[in-house]
Amino acid sequence: MSEYKKNSFDIEKGYKFALILVQSHYENFPVVSFLVPKKQRKHIAIIYWFARTADDIADEGEMPGEERIKKLNELQKRVDEITEGKYKNEIDAALGNTLKINNLSPENLKNLLKAFKQDVTKKRYENFYEVLSYCKYSANPVGKLILELNNIRNRDAYKYSDKICTALQLTNFIQDIEIDYNKGRIYLSIEELKKFNVDEKVFRLKENNANLKKLLKFNIERIEEMFEEGKLLLPFLKGRLKFEIAWTILGGKKILEKIKISDYNIFGNRPTLSKIDFLNLLCKSVFIR
Repeated sequence: MSEYKKNSFDIEKGYKFALILVQSHYENFPVVSFLVPKKQRKHIAIIYWFARTADDIADEGEMPGEERIKKLNELQKRVDEITEGKYKNEIDAALGNTLKINNLSPENLKNLLKAFKQDVTKKRYENFYEVLSYCKYSANPVGKLILELNNIRNRDAYKYSDKICTALQLTNFIQDIEIDYNKGRIYLSIEELKKFNVDEKVFRLKENNANLKKLLKFNIERIEEMFEEGKLLLPFLKGRLKFEIAWTILGGKKILEKIKISDYNIFGNRPTLSKIDFLNLLCKSVFIR
C-alpha cells in the first residue's frame, strides 16, 4: 500500500519526532515494544504523540482552565483539518498519513479530546458510572485505534478491548491517587468514598487507614475482574499483537499486585514495573489464555 502524501512536508520527519517522544516518556507499559511490527511502530508513535500532546495541554504548566480548553478546541479543529488533508507541519502530515492509509476513525481522536477537556472542568465523580463514562473517552478509543490499525473491526473485539482499556485506566487512577489529588482531582467516586467512610482529608494527610484500604481492595478486585473479561479479546488476535495485548494485561495486573503487597499504601510509594518485571511478564504472556 503506497503512503499518502500531501504537499511538501516530510512525513518521515514527523514520524521520527513522534518516535523520539515515545522513547522519552515512561509509561506503565512500552508504547512501542519490539513486539509491535516494525511497519506499525511509527503509526502507534504518532497516535501516542497526539494523546501525549493533548494530555500535556490539559495538565502541564500554569495555564488557566479557559486557556487549556481553548487549546484543546484548537487541537480538535486541527484533527478536522488533518482529516481533510490540510497540514501545517510534518507532524500533521504524518498523522494524516496514518489515518488515511490505515482507514482509522478520526472520531477516536476526538473522543480522547473529550476526556482531556473533562479533566480541566471536572474534578469529582458522583458514582462509578460517571467514572466509566470518563474511561469511555479517555482510554477505550486507544484500544479501538490499535484494533483498526490491525484491521480488526469486530463488535465483540471492541467490547473486550474496552474492558482492557478501562481496566488499565482504573489501574492508573489507583496508582496515581496522590498525583491526581495534588492536581485537584479524585477519580474514586463520591458514592464509594461515603460507602467506605473515607473522608477526602485522608488524601491531604496521606493516611493509609483501614477504611481507605477496604475501598482500594474493593476497586482492585473489580479491576481484576475487568482484566479477566478483557482476556476474551485474545482469540480475535494473532501473532505479535496477541502477545503484546497479553503482556499489557499482565502488566496492569502486576501493578495491582504491587499495590496489594504494599498493604494498599499508595502514598509516597507509586508502583512501577521494572525491567525484570517486563521480562517475566513477557515470558508469561506466551501462556496466557
